[in-house]
Amino acid sequence: MEEYDRIDAEFYDYYSTGMPGDVPFYVEEAIKAGSPVLEIGCGTGRITFPIAQAGVSIIGLDRSPSMLAVARRKLVKLDTETQARIELNWGDMRDFSLDQRFNLIMIPFRAFMHLLTVEDQRQALTCIHTHLAEGGKLIFNIFDPRLDIIVGHFGSHGTALKMDDEFIHPITKHRVIVWDTRQYDQEKQILAQYFIFEELDEDGKLVGKHYVPLNLRYSYRFEMQHLLELCGYRVEALYGNFDRSPFRYGGEQIWVASGTGSAGGIGSTGKQ
Repeated sequence: MEEYDRIDAEFYDYYSTGMPGDVPFYVEEAIKAGSPVLEIGCGTGRITFPIAQAGVSIIGLDRSPSMLAVARRKLVKLDTETQARIELNWGDMRDFSLDQRFNLIMIPFRAFMHLLTVEDQRQALTCIHTHLAEGGKLIFNIFDPRLDIIVGHFGSHGTALKMDDEFIHPITKHRVIVWDTRQYDQEKQILAQYFIFEELDEDGKLVGKHYVPLNLRYSYRFEMQHLLELCGYRVEALYGNFDRSPFRYGGEQIWVASGTGSAGGIGSTGKQ
């Protein structure tokens, strides 16, 4: 069963609201690139729909049928002009095939980290490269791993269970509390998270409980740069925040890479 293809697909929009500034960042990049844009890991449409509302045609790709079902329910509530700019498809970023090329392909909100091996990462980057138009760009973001946090959890049983968020159930209107715990595997560079959703009625009585695992592979800055170059990209920029500020250790890795097919380091726009 794929991640986000469970009860958490229905809850996703309520506890996973993105990162500060990521929507305007990706919308601006989509406007600069022009139609059509391909978004990989489109999920429930959190970034897809604002891009279409900005006048850009976009294809959204996701491997979770449940997430796409949520997106399609939201899609029909948009105006007809916006709906006409959106196409939602099931697909795996490692081996999808679309009969067109794009000036911009994006993988927002750390979706690239769902690729749990280097081979998966290489397959995805190679497949994406074949869908880029001449001069087209790949833009994606992942978190930059902090060794103090990772080493602190290594060899232990993971972090203590802690409250991560809460929201109102979209159907029952009950309070839902989200708990989470995590553990790092340094050898495989895997962050294993575990979410528990507890639904409480008006009297505070537990009426529902769901357990959801989530595994992500983290990559270090130069590891990611070398992987991109190995797969035929030229790194144009590496930002540390969605305001395009310089990269800083322990923050975000926001990569802008062109599919030129030639190797190269970070250019003058990298803001190092």
